[in-house]
Amino acid sequence: MKNIRITEHAFEKTGHVRWLLGRAFLRLMGWRLEGELPQCGAAVIIAAPHTSNWDMFYMLAVAWSYRVKLSWLGKHTIFRPPFGWLLKKLGGIPVDRRQPGGLVEQAAARLRTERKFLLLMAPSGTRGKRPCWKSGFYHIAHSANVPVICSFLDYGRRVTGIGPSFLLEGNPAVDMKKIRGFYSGMQGKRPECMTPALLREEIEDAETAGGARAVLEAARGEGHAQA
Repeated sequence: MKNIRITEHAFEKTGHVRWLLGRAFLRLMGWRLEGELPQCGAAVIIAAPHTSNWDMFYMLAVAWSYRVKLSWLGKHTIFRPPFGWLLKKLGGIPVDRRQPGGLVEQAAARLRTERKFLLLMAPSGTRGKRPCWKSGFYHIAHSANVPVICSFLDYGRRVTGIGPSFLLEGNPAVDMKKIRGFYSGMQGKRPECMTPALLREEIEDAETAGGARAVLEAARGEGHAQA
């Protein structure tokens, strides 16, 4: 594994033992670590491509290797005994979708108030192939006015780590073009299950303008390995 320089960051930190475990796991599995965390406060970090249960273990190892604590959202019912305590220990945050404002507002509110909060989300939403990414990460980051950080698992090269970060403009077509450009060419563990890096809002906007097919073709061209 590449001996990258871990720069000081503003996010909540993990201990030395987890740092050792994370780096040892990646080295044992033959992965190389690349990139550095940006110097910013709270942020949404997206993980892609996501096609396997292994992805969660690798992302935890990546986070520990950067000495950063990740948080992730889960339906409140999965945090019940007997394993609820373990899920919380691993960064899980119970969310009650019945509450006013729903998941997006609950997560955005936390990002606004906790400046060391790093929220991990897998935009594909599932290990199987779907027509497009879920847009929750986009609306949460834009509502909270925090950056989106691109993390990645490229099984083709066995390289993982941190890519660029973007402060969203609020125009899905413009913002997603940048994100697709970064993930272009990357390969998930099961390439046939990779979901295109495309938001439903992009498709709907294109349908209104009568150019849905062109948007889909362009998106797959910008991120061909995601299709």
